[in-house]
This record gives sequence, structure tokens and C-alpha cells, in this order.
Amino acid sequence: MNRSTISGEQFDRHPKKARKAADKGPVFIREGCRNSFVLLTIEEYRKIGGKAESILDLIPTPGAGDVEFEPPHTGDGLIRPVDFS
Repeated sequence: MNRSTISGEQFDRHPKKARKAADKGPVFIREGCRNSFVLLTIEEYRKIGGKAESILDLIPTPGAGDVEFEPPHTGDGLIRPVDFS
């Protein structure tokens, strides 16, 4: 796996080259004198722990996706049926 470093200006001018380099390994994008961003393929991202596909995957509560939510009716006219006419 290759590791590349490019400046933010280089990334702005040549994003396709940066994407091709990311196929071979992470591309660190520098702003000034420090790394600010890392460009990875989705496969590499998922290898390092980015397997979550939805916000529900990030909630550590069993059955959290089965929670039903009904907003309370306030009676002040803020919640009204939609008029599609």
C-alpha cells in the first residue's frame, strides 16, 4: 500500500489524480504545514471501521430501529395536515 501526500491546491487542481492515487493507498491532503484530510477508497474506509451504513447502525441500543415516534400535538396550529390541492 502506497501512502501519498499532496497539498490542498494540488488536490483542487487535479482531483482525478488524487482519486487514482487513493486506489493504491491513503492520500493525505495538506493545508499549510499539517495534514487536514485523508482520501480513501470506500473499501479501505470500511476496513478501518466505517462499516455503518445508516445512523441506526451507529446507535448501540438493541432494538433502537424499532422505536416508534409520534410527535406530540401541541394544539397551537403548528402541526397541520398537508393540503395537496
